[in-house]
Amino acid sequence: MTENTLTIALSKGRIFEETLPLLAAAGIVPSEAPEKSRKLIIGTNHENIRLVIVRATDVPTYVQYGAADFGIAGKDVLIEHGGSGLYQPLDLHIAECRMMVAVRKGFDYAAASQPGSRLRIATKYPNIAAEHFAGKGVHVDIIKLYGSMELAPLVGLSDAIVDLVSTGNTLKANGLEAVEHVVDISSRLVVNKAALKTKHALLEPIIQAFGSAAKAGERSFE
Repeated sequence: MTENTLTIALSKGRIFEETLPLLAAAGIVPSEAPEKSRKLIIGTNHENIRLVIVRATDVPTYVQYGAADFGIAGKDVLIEHGGSGLYQPLDLHIAECRMMVAVRKGFDYAAASQPGSRLRIATKYPNIAAEHFAGKGVHVDIIKLYGSMELAPLVGLSDAIVDLVSTGNTLKANGLEAVEHVVDISSRLVVNKAALKTKHALLEPIIQAFGSAAKAGERSFE
């Protein structure tokens, strides 16, 4: 990448859709929607600005190592990644949800999660889960899964899960219930620290536009 080009790392789905108004506020319009394209590199209305479409969990890595100058990633991903080498100037208040502990209905979680007890926890977020239960003095065996989290307690793989919850409808449909809040999640702007210095003139107006748009969006929901 040259010093007059910018690469933005984004993931498909909810984060991309909720990022579009922020991009528009910065005067950036993607040339096509990633859901309708097989391309992994998408141009914009600016010749020197492009998007790279990656897995949500890979956004911090692309930014950290300079393959992208900046990107947007959920707090859940950033906690698991550790945030090494990243500047995180803005909470964009998009793709908001909660990280929760959930169990099958009828499971006595209060009794099972007393200090000194041991639980089996299925999750995509082992670091977040381990830290949460360590703070409660509960010993845990972490079982890392990549999907269908709700199945684990139903078939006896785990006592509980730690996962993102938005509406709670998926939990309810599978006979589970959220029993404990872990952390609130939203998406953050992450910037490569070297790019922040070498491409400051290009990045700063975009960061400012994102910040103003995020504040305006937050006020509209108050």
